[in-house]
Amino acid sequence: MRFPSRVHLIEVGPRDGLQNEPKTVSVETRVALIEKLADTGLAAIEAGSFVSPKWVPQMADSDRVLAALRPRPDVRYPVLVPNLKGFEAAKEAGAREVAIFGAASESFSRKNINCSIAESLERFAPVAEAANAADIRLRGYVSCALGCPYEGTIQPQAVAEVAARLLALGCYEISLGDTVGVGTPGQAQAMIRAVAERVPVEKLAAHFHDTYGQALANLYAVMELGVAAIDSSVAGLGGCPYAKGASGNVATEDVLYLLNGMGIETGVDLAKLLEAGRFIGTALGRSPASKVARAMESR
Repeated sequence: MRFPSRVHLIEVGPRDGLQNEPKTVSVETRVALIEKLADTGLAAIEAGSFVSPKWVPQMADSDRVLAALRPRPDVRYPVLVPNLKGFEAAKEAGAREVAIFGAASESFSRKNINCSIAESLERFAPVAEAANAADIRLRGYVSCALGCPYEGTIQPQAVAEVAARLLALGCYEISLGDTVGVGTPGQAQAMIRAVAERVPVEKLAAHFHDTYGQALANLYAVMELGVAAIDSSVAGLGGCPYAKGASGNVATEDVLYLLNGMGIETGVDLAKLLEAGRFIGTALGRSPASKVARAMESR
């Protein structure tokens, strides 16, 4: 299969990135970051999470974030919801797209959302039904698609089973996450091939962390199989509170540089993206983790 001519980038920094910060980032800063990211041409930007502030305090006031964002007909602002209560809160806040999150690892599922994989899917069923009734788009996540911090290697068939269940619930796209960033290109391709037997490849997205420096290589490998949607995080923000040692998501700047070099269209402006990365880096008091950002700053 040939590489896609166009790749859809889903920016997860304002949610998956900031939720792992040791201190809470203000609503005003979160809104300013999202607006700057929207200015780059990104068409999908995760704006927050309607989980309990007790567990993820950094995502508190996601309703205020959504309310403050300037409506743009060409930009979507999906939010994460853990259950029907979270969905109802997101709906009340005006969300037009939500994401549910499962795992391919039983241990991780219990650590992350305090239930088994089967129980999590049962929990998501009413969310899917309510989203369909309200004409709200539904996206699905599968964590630990290439490895688990508690169980180690995860079989591709386990990932395929969860992805197929999420598709059956009505998810328009399934994001496959290398939550701890341990995968390599061969493993990534094997996983995608297994999942593609149950879920059409055009409905798959890659969500790779860069803990072992393999994220770009893994993305190249899965694009070779036709994956044309990539989750990434501005300035390489992120990690996982339930996966000790996991570094941030692959940096959006680095992914965009790769795609530009391959002649793959995204509609995203690199210069404006670097500006957004500088903004959040300044707010957090540190340099971006993006290698492209660091190289461009040193020129």
